[in-house]
Amino acid sequence: MLPIKSYIQHPELLGIAFLKHFGGWLPDRYYLQMLFFFEMGKRLNIETPITFSEKLQWLKLYDRKQEYTIMVDKVKVKDYVASIIGSEYIIPTLGVWDKPEEIDWDSLPVRFVLKTNHSGGSTGVVICRDKSLFDRQKAVDDLNKSLRNDVYKNRREWPYKNVERKVLAEEFVGPTQEDADFPDYKFFCFNGEPIYCQVITGRKKEMCIDFFDREWNHQPFHEPCNFPFANKELKKPNNLEKMWKAAKQLAEGKPFVRVDFYEDNNTVLFGEITFYPTSGMGGFSPSEWDEKLGDLIKLPKI
Repeated sequence: MLPIKSYIQHPELLGIAFLKHFGGWLPDRYYLQMLFFFEMGKRLNIETPITFSEKLQWLKLYDRKQEYTIMVDKVKVKDYVASIIGSEYIIPTLGVWDKPEEIDWDSLPVRFVLKTNHSGGSTGVVICRDKSLFDRQKAVDDLNKSLRNDVYKNRREWPYKNVERKVLAEEFVGPTQEDADFPDYKFFCFNGEPIYCQVITGRKKEMCIDFFDREWNHQPFHEPCNFPFANKELKKPNNLEKMWKAAKQLAEGKPFVRVDFYEDNNTVLFGEITFYPTSGMGGFSPSEWDEKLGDLIKLPKI
């Protein structure tokens, strides 16, 4: 719950909170129209969408395939991805449970990562760097909070609607130092073709977001709009071409999808697949890029 001062300064937050608590009965289309207005400050053009933000809302409503539910499930997606690009990209799973209280702590190594399988981004991710110092109860509480989060209900992201919620443990990857940077490489794919690589750095300090094209030319826009560019040169990853090709394979046949990878000790590892970055309501800076990227999405016929 946000403080009252936040609602006074930003009355749109009150509308969003009201919608999430009392708008569950609304059909997806009307719910999204209201949420889009509160989030973006303008009417959603769902009949003839133009911008990236508008087209992602259209895709929520009209581009619905059963495989999408598998692709957003952090447990089931591993077999799906392995069948397309190979098992060498997959971070090994250490265990899967229905509830955090069922986690077999004794079976887990010194370092590991816990996740809920139904939430996007870093929501529902708990990192253990030293099992002897790990707060198990806080982890259980955080994971239970994530399990209660309903991405479909709150954002009408249809692929999450029928994901059977689980908790999984994965092998720890990346630097062991807590303050060390571990970039995310997120490929924005339009009609089966990766066009831009979004790089996220500085998660432990000040998160920065940068976009690059295939030749690793820095792009002049942000998504979401309220994060700065990195204050240092971001070197091209050693395996950029390998990631680009893998993203293309996974994006085949989809109007838009974002495919995420990590590079760990010169090894490429799959992160996740996302259909609606920031739920299509993060905005762009400069704002004209919302339309420029929208031009790249060719919507399928209903």
